[in-house]
Amino acid sequence: MIPQNSKKIIVRPPVVAIMGHIDHGKSTLLSYIRKNKEPLDEAGGITQHISAYEVEHIAKDGKKHPITFIDTPGHEAFGGIRRRGVSAADIVVLVVSAEDGVKPQTLEAFNLIKESKTPYLVAITKIDKPEANLERTKQSLAENEIYVEGYGGDIPSVSVSSKTGQGIDDLLNMILLVSEMETLKGDSHALAEGVIIESNRDIKKGISATCIIKNGMIEKGMFIVSGTASSPVRIMENYLGKPLDNATFSSPIKIIGWDELPLVGNGFKVFKERELAREQIKKARETETNNGNITSNGSGASTYCIPLILKADTGSSLEAIISEIKKLATDRVCAKIIFSGIGTIGESDVRQASGKEKAVIVGFSVKVDSPAKHLAERDEIVIKTFDIIYEMNEWVKETLATKIPKEKVLESIGRAKILKIFSKVKDKQIVGGRVEKGSVTVGAQVKIQRREVEIGEGKIRELQQQKVTTAEVKEGREFGALIVSNIEIAPGDYIDNFIITEK
Repeated sequence: MIPQNSKKIIVRPPVVAIMGHIDHGKSTLLSYIRKNKEPLDEAGGITQHISAYEVEHIAKDGKKHPITFIDTPGHEAFGGIRRRGVSAADIVVLVVSAEDGVKPQTLEAFNLIKESKTPYLVAITKIDKPEANLERTKQSLAENEIYVEGYGGDIPSVSVSSKTGQGIDDLLNMILLVSEMETLKGDSHALAEGVIIESNRDIKKGISATCIIKNGMIEKGMFIVSGTASSPVRIMENYLGKPLDNATFSSPIKIIGWDELPLVGNGFKVFKERELAREQIKKARETETNNGNITSNGSGASTYCIPLILKADTGSSLEAIISEIKKLATDRVCAKIIFSGIGTIGESDVRQASGKEKAVIVGFSVKVDSPAKHLAERDEIVIKTFDIIYEMNEWVKETLATKIPKEKVLESIGRAKILKIFSKVKDKQIVGGRVEKGSVTVGAQVKIQRREVEIGEGKIRELQQQKVTTAEVKEGREFGALIVSNIEIAPGDYIDNFIITEK
């Protein structure tokens, strides 16, 4: 156990976030560093979750140096995850492909780095590719105010190939050099503190959370608290899923057995005694109450909202899909999220969807249990599951498009000038006129205008051209018409012939 009132300040390993545009080789680079030949096991071949790994690098001094890496998704939907990756990191490696140069998520990652003032270096990847061009890539960086050494700045850059391994040792040595310059230290006798980077719910294991320890140490038998969520430290695993009895700073660990889902991005603290942990939770609840705990479904004032229930495999995935779905709202239709949660789609989700206004259930990287499937079929509830976020976006977007309410639109098809009034009996008036634009037709609604001001409406009941009954009179021709209207029409007035369409 940690000695009471003692301190032991020592150099701690760096926590390094890998960031950059989608498909620029972040996960492949990390796989090579981990000596893992399987770079990616996620759907669609793109990273959609945040992951943490611990490696040991033998540096030039011959000693083993542990480094913790955080892998963040490059797809634009996962901006919240990238922000947390930066907040948890001591150093960021900004990955840029030697084939493509700077791309949108490169710049987004760079802006997050600047905002957080986190030290960073640039890794130029894919240098083994035929289209690789180092000079062009560095020029692209400079054009976007990322000034690497030799190109107007002092930001270290390392050229690497995750296929051949070229430059990987240089990159790791540079990370350790930057870490040394930052003089990262921690108290190994303190009670652990850090950041929750991921959380999920498993039917068999219960609620778990991936944590990065930024200071102190944690042992079995202690109590961990994050916001209003807590857990006794009984089941603790390293990033490989192997059980741990204790862990110290910079290590990524998984704690299983939380009483509620801890929010990703929140900090955590560890306590020796349950009562101290309860006091911390009480303070968090009081703060939550004082802040009002106000949430918004983002529905705005849209004309029509489709109710949705969202389920995802992890807290960060849920955050990403909620953010993406809110972006799809227009001034006429939106998706109203009536419930969101983590874990398998179950009967309770289907029952909640079977309300007065039936909801659609959308799942991301989750399964649907058998009872839920049967109940959904009986109650005619739509359940759609996806493993790739852009496929989910497309489906929701298409579904919203089919629900856009039709608007009645007045479409002008002709304009005529009234030349003469022949007779008037109650609301029936016989007039003569000339079509100046388009055509006028029997049965059409008309707007009556006098000196460019609309004074009323009417309807063409009968139409004649050269005393012959007709259904339509075209531009340039004169006509006689029986118009039904409560407005008394006068010579010089105009009638606009229009139809009502739905769009």
